[in-house]
Amino acid sequence: MNPFSLTLSRGIARVTEAAFGPYQSAVIRIGFAGTWLLFLLREYPHRQELYGPAGPWGWNLARQLTEDNHAFTALMWSNGQAWFECCYLLAVLASATLLLGWRTRTASVLFMVGVLSLQNRSVFVGDGGDNVLHLMSFYLVFTRCGRVWSLDARRAARAEAARARGERTPADRVGPVLWAVLGLALVTVTAAGRFDNGWLIPALLWTVWAVLALWWLVQRRARSAEPRIMLDVIANVVHNGALLVIMAEACLIYATAGWYKIQGSRWQDGTAVYYPLHLDYFSPWPGLADLMSSSGTIMMIVAYGTVMVQVAFPFTLFNRRVKNVLLVFMMLEHAVIAVVLGLPFFSLAMITADAVFLPTSFLRRLGALAARARGIGRRGGRTVPPPRAPEESTPGRVGFTA
Repeated sequence: MNPFSLTLSRGIARVTEAAFGPYQSAVIRIGFAGTWLLFLLREYPHRQELYGPAGPWGWNLARQLTEDNHAFTALMWSNGQAWFECCYLLAVLASATLLLGWRTRTASVLFMVGVLSLQNRSVFVGDGGDNVLHLMSFYLVFTRCGRVWSLDARRAARAEAARARGERTPADRVGPVLWAVLGLALVTVTAAGRFDNGWLIPALLWTVWAVLALWWLVQRRARSAEPRIMLDVIANVVHNGALLVIMAEACLIYATAGWYKIQGSRWQDGTAVYYPLHLDYFSPWPGLADLMSSSGTIMMIVAYGTVMVQVAFPFTLFNRRVKNVLLVFMMLEHAVIAVVLGLPFFSLAMITADAVFLPTSFLRRLGALAARARGIGRRGGRTVPPPRAPEESTPGRVGFTA
């Protein structure tokens, strides 16, 4: 075999045998679900003005817009108050379950439905972070983001430990019930003709529902290992492709933002950061904003530094050390934006997008520290070793759990 063929075969084997970045996938799952959950809870008293049927952006206006751009939103299925409250509650519950990693595949789909339904209902509400969350909620459906740091992973580890002891594990009853309930909902919505604005989201929902059924049947009825291996390979390829898209999306965001800034005269003369610090909407701490903007040198350094970091970041992915240094700078920058400009959810969304590039060794240490702290709290000072990650013990057993 020539070197090219050998390299190609190794690459194909690497892509198909395992789901890359289980810790990075868990971080973005927790980060985006937590960001959306915090936003929904903070805006709960103002939900009517933001997304309600009687808000400033009325139901009829939203209906005309969605008919024109074919955007998916379940809030357009009815203009009743009860339906709006149900959709908002569903978005909150889906975010919480995805954050905890309970039935991750189903939770990721419901999370996407909640994000799209609310954001497409009122497209003029948002601060930039909503665009990132909008895209990532779609990509998360294709990832195996519950492999670590999730209730799914804990359930899989316990089942594996029971099998190792020779114990019989109880049959999963929650998954089939969820599948049946969601299937009934899909049939009802489809029969009622609610999926009339586009085909992408309905096709995705039906595909995931069918794949869940196929996965369950193969896992429990297949007499040989080949069907299970084939499904596992497909799931790994889909996950790895989605993770690559997420990384490319983050690079594209920074690259386009940086190059557009270069073309702006205010960024060229170093005064661009000065102006938003003196807008009432972006000044939750006027004293802090005045202190920062009192020095022209600081403003110029911040403006030039922001442009250089954003433009350079995609090119630093080939050098791990430089990439990690720029990651720290970008996360600190977004943390400052959250405090100084009063954009916490935009900053949380961007920090989460940055986290996909964090080193696995760092995330492992972070998880070990969290597990150790949790063990000390539960056992009164005695540490408890964390359970093995699913990908280290039983690859492919958690991917499409309902």
